[in-house]
This record gives sequence, C-alpha cells and structure tokens, in this order.
Amino acid sequence: MKHNSGDIEAVALHGRYVSLIPLDPAVHAERLYAACHGPACEDLWRFLRDGPFPDVPTYRVHLESIAGLDGFMPFVIVDNESRDVVGKVSLMRYSPTHRSVEIGYVLFAPVLRNSRGGTEALCLLARHVFEYLGCRRCEWRSDAANQASARAALRFGFHAEGVLRQHMIVKARSRDTAVFSLLDAEWPARKAALHAWLEPANFDSAGRQIVALRRSELSDLAPAEEARSPLEAPARYIAEGRPNPSSD
Repeated sequence: MKHNSGDIEAVALHGRYVSLIPLDPAVHAERLYAACHGPACEDLWRFLRDGPFPDVPTYRVHLESIAGLDGFMPFVIVDNESRDVVGKVSLMRYSPTHRSVEIGYVLFAPVLRNSRGGTEALCLLARHVFEYLGCRRCEWRSDAANQASARAALRFGFHAEGVLRQHMIVKARSRDTAVFSLLDAEWPARKAALHAWLEPANFDSAGRQIVALRRSELSDLAPAEEARSPLEAPARYIAEGRPNPSSD
C-alpha cells in the first residue's frame, strides 16, 4: 500500500504493546470514530485543527482527504492484546531532499493516554523516521497553549526550539505554535532510554513505572555522532537494503 509520500511504501510497525498500521479510511474510520468520540473524548479535540465529527461518514471523508495529502503518512494505533484501534498518528511534511519529517495529527484515545502503548507508538514512529526513512530531523509541533503536548514532547526527547507567534487561526482562535525537534545524532541514546523504560521489568504488578523516563540532555550525544557532517547520510540509509522497520 502506498500513500502520497513519494515512492515510500506504507508499512506496518510492530511493537510489544501496540502496532502502527497504515490508515485505510474504508477499514478504520468506524473503529477510530468509536474510540475517539463521545462524552469521554471531548477534551481530546480541544487543540486539534479539526473535529470532533458528527458521524462516521463525515469522519471517513475527512480521513480520506488527509490520507491523500502529499508527503503525508497516516497510521492507526492498534492495541496488540485487545486488537482495538486506540488512536492515530501521522508523519507529515516529509522531505526526502532535506531528510526531514514532522510527527502530527496525533490523537490518543483515553485508554492510550499516559500508557506504555502511547510511548511505544511514538518510539516505533521515531525508529521508522531515523532508521528506515533516514531522516536527519524530526519535528513535533503543537498549539503553544497545549501544555500536555509540550510535556509529552520533552519527555520523549524532543528539544524546544521556539514559538511561531500568531501562526494559525484554528476554530476561530489565534494559535501560537510551539516547535520541537529531535535529530538523528540524538536518536541512538534516546532510543536506548525509551527501550529501557518500556521493558516489562520496569513496571510493578499494578503497572506502575519503577524508573521514570527522564528528559534527554545534550550530553546524551555520542561524540562520533556529534562530529558527523550534517550532510552525511548514515550508513544504514545509503546501504543497499534498509533495516526492517518491524524489527529491532
């Protein structure tokens, strides 16, 4: 299956707790609608540019429109145990020329928020960005008023870059946009920290974390990675075969 993102094939990304499956509006619209609409989900849409939607057909039309955008790769998030659709996330503004991409259109159902599955979903996507697409830069943008999104970005390992003032008008409100980034040189250390946090041994019998996931620091950079030319493609990207995005 291909989305409008150049010649990049849409692939499924599998983790221990969740899987990211390329979004197919005809298949996923009804299940995604059920997971992210209703009284318990109203706050999920507060800072998003669109939604909530009145019914499944309207939502499906919306999903079809974003799935057809150039440089856009949407996924649904599926719980590996229940097989329920529990959210969606997308790669957008993908540029093979500059080897950059943005994580956006993130929507976690209540069951996924503050969970191992939510962290793993982003980890799977970041691994895809740096190890399969060979990107140098991954962006995270959010409404500057959305403090929960900012905390999530920083916890994951993104670094705050600044705020685009009066960047958009969203739902009749002026929006400032906060910009965060994670670079390829920062990814190896961050990946190790994320994988350590996601280990089942890091959680007690009640599912509570034993060791918290700390924010990344500039000191996490490996000297060899720091010294690499910014235009030098990583060996794993220019090699004849790219890594399997569904395996470590």
